[in-house]
Amino acid sequence: MIAARRPVRRSAPLGRPVRLTLIAGTAVLGTALTACSGAAASDSGKGGAAASSEARISVNLRGGQAAPGTPVKVTLADGKLKTVTVSAKGGEALTGRISADGRTWTSDRPAAPGTAYGVEAKNTEGAGAEAAFTTAAADKVNKLTLAPGKNTTVGIAQPLSIVFDNPVKDKAAVEKALKVSTSNNTEGSWGWLQDYSGKDRVDWRPKEYWKSGTKVTLDAGLNGIDSGPSGGWFVRDYRTTFTIGADQVVKVDLDRHRLALKRDGKTVMDVPMSAGTPGGEKASWRGTAVLMAKEGTINMRSETVGLGDAYDKMVDSSMRLTWSGMYAHAAPWNAAYFGVANHSSGCVGMSDANAGALYQQVRVGDPFEITGADAKGTVAEGNGYGAWNVSWSDWQAKSAL
Repeated sequence: MIAARRPVRRSAPLGRPVRLTLIAGTAVLGTALTACSGAAASDSGKGGAAASSEARISVNLRGGQAAPGTPVKVTLADGKLKTVTVSAKGGEALTGRISADGRTWTSDRPAAPGTAYGVEAKNTEGAGAEAAFTTAAADKVNKLTLAPGKNTTVGIAQPLSIVFDNPVKDKAAVEKALKVSTSNNTEGSWGWLQDYSGKDRVDWRPKEYWKSGTKVTLDAGLNGIDSGPSGGWFVRDYRTTFTIGADQVVKVDLDRHRLALKRDGKTVMDVPMSAGTPGGEKASWRGTAVLMAKEGTINMRSETVGLGDAYDKMVDSSMRLTWSGMYAHAAPWNAAYFGVANHSSGCVGMSDANAGALYQQVRVGDPFEITGADAKGTVAEGNGYGAWNVSWSDWQAKSAL
């Protein structure tokens, strides 16, 4: 180890705080901070001997390739810290807390990869010093897709949903960084699942449907968190806000071949429909499906959902309910079966007028509660937003925390 050069002592008036001097040589950071003070001696040697004191400070991260993902810790060997600032070049400062004994400061969040940090510390005597380090860049970056979109208004069944580009092995670390706040303290839980795409996904759903008017905010403080082997680092934070719209539910009765829209508990539409042909893959799903998107007029082809060459049509008023291809939409070619029998390829079909009226009134996030015997099973939680088909206790058990 290179020996530290002791600073030249200079006299200073008693009681005046002095600057901490940066010197080389600590084992942790490679720098130490030293303060010296003393009374000036008289020409005759009378008037008091010089006195000195030494204070050292160290930072757990150092150099140009410091390990990211670790909280920054600043330690003072003697005395008490008053303030510590750890700023990131081009980013926000890391907040942190001084320990009860005043000796250490620890950041609330870990250091992010590929970031240059500056450290400024002051003790209670007014002395201060600076240090710096840079974390190693991420060898792999994980990104995500958030739903719903920012500043949107959604239905009462819309979950917060995050799909990750790469696998998430350390689910607990990621979930701890996801903070949901609501305007009315809504009770809810995160649940991990596999998205229909095969990617890792985590959804936050309330215990019951949202109350109309609730304002929701997600702060995903992920910058500096390692998602685990083959997943990569998160290198930014995410934030989204949305509002819950009108209390409305679409009721689909497969046995009666009817569809009803209820708003604030009152029926505003009740129309005949025809759903999927029972007894095979063309049957509809039962359970609660959440309206994922209003796609308007789209081309529907049967081979895209594994049904051979049964159809290839331009379809109006298309409302997506699952990733597997179940929609509610206009189906004038099936008019003979509306209110009579389920005779579609899996979707809920209505007349042009009824489908158009429903399309105008529903919003993304509205629940479609589908009941009846003529179904091929229940909507899975990853096939769109099927979390409502899992009991509350089972959903809570899907949390990594």
